[in-house]
Amino acid sequence: MIYRMAADGLVLFHSLFIIFVLLGGLLLLKWRALVWLHVPAAMWGVAVEVFHLACPLTYWENLLRLQAGQQGYAGGYVEHYLLPVIYPAGLTAGIQLVLGSVVLLINGAVYWRLCRRWRRAGVQAIP
Repeated sequence: MIYRMAADGLVLFHSLFIIFVLLGGLLLLKWRALVWLHVPAAMWGVAVEVFHLACPLTYWENLLRLQAGQQGYAGGYVEHYLLPVIYPAGLTAGIQLVLGSVVLLINGAVYWRLCRRWRRAGVQAIP
């Protein structure tokens, strides 16, 4: 029971991490210091998609599910949880490149806007 709950909690954390990677740059409008968390997270999210890296969170979730007597799953978090909803046809290398590009474009636009705002406000350095 505890392993199943831990695996479910890890899925929730994984979901929140993906949302942070995609939209966390918007939090910088309010809390500039988050840049030190968001930049590495966004870089990791892009790298996972573009270079088809295995995410350790998926590995840990599968391990916890196996400990709970459940079946793990092949592939990664995106393939297992998101693609059946967003892309029912399945994951391809092209789709992964698009997902990575979307992360880059959204965050690039946010950071561009933040840099302009900070420059106009005379902010010299990021905390």
